Amino acid sequence: MAKWSLKRAGLIGSLALGLVVAGCGSDDNGDNGGGDGDSAEGGVDGEIELAYVEWDSEVASTHVIGKVLEDAGYDVKLTALDNAVMWEAVANGEADGMVAAWLPGTHAEQFEAYGDQVEQLGVNLEGAKIGLVVPEYMDVDSIADLSDEAGQTITGIEPGAGVVSAAEEAVETYDNLDGWTVQTSSSGAMTTELGSAYNSENEIIITGWTPHWKFQVYDLKYLDDPEGVFGEAETIETMVREGLEEDAPEAYQILDNFHWTTDDMEEVMLNISEGADPADAAAEWVEANQETVAEWTEGIE
Repeated sequence: MAKWSLKRAGLIGSLALGLVVAGCGSDDNGDNGGGDGDSAEGGVDGEIELAYVEWDSEVASTHVIGKVLEDAGYDVKLTALDNAVMWEAVANGEADGMVAAWLPGTHAEQFEAYGDQVEQLGVNLEGAKIGLVVPEYMDVDSIADLSDEAGQTITGIEPGAGVVSAAEEAVETYDNLDGWTVQTSSSGAMTTELGSAYNSENEIIITGWTPHWKFQVYDLKYLDDPEGVFGEAETIETMVREGLEEDAPEAYQILDNFHWTTDDMEEVMLNISEGADPADAAAEWVEANQETVAEWTEGIE
């Protein structure tokens, strides 16, 4: 597979994208038990690099599929990137694939730019959704009914995220949101602010998405969106670089077969949110769901 060039890595670092590399279950030497002909339990070997955006949902899914690929014998590298760079990395062959494409709305811009340069393997999770989310105790049910709640502030995540862009569009679209602001931060900071406000029963409006563990922990609701700014339900899809099927047919097959449910993803996400290392949470889920994993790896010895 194509490696990350030093020039490319330097460019990404200069853009302050916070590149993070984490091999599933790796030791201090970076050996994940798969490469250089030393396969794990499976009958294949080689290196596979998956890119992902550091949203809680994609941390969960990428570590789970990474663990399955590792168990099949691959030396797995997981690389966290900004949205646009994740798509570009797969399109350029600098990463082998990703299971983090939110379509048709959230990643519409990236799909338009890179969709014809990647291979689209299809849906790995159905029923994804984005929108403005509030605690159930707040006496508002629609974006159109907002007035001065939460100091006229929407608490967002990373700048450039699809749900943040949609929230900014909502501020422009809804007349009643004149003067409102979208405060960007990070996924972690957003959930921290949500927890603090919720525990005090204070008002808060966040950029939310499903699947996410917060819906298992807190009693929350999406605000109706009569203008349709946030779109309809979405799917999360798998994209791989061109040529992966020829270079690593077993990995291609596993990625092509990967499909799970919102409950599955939120179980892993909740475990991570409670302090588990993502690799450990993924390994625990894989061990407990061998029948599902067997569907993804069917035919691979």
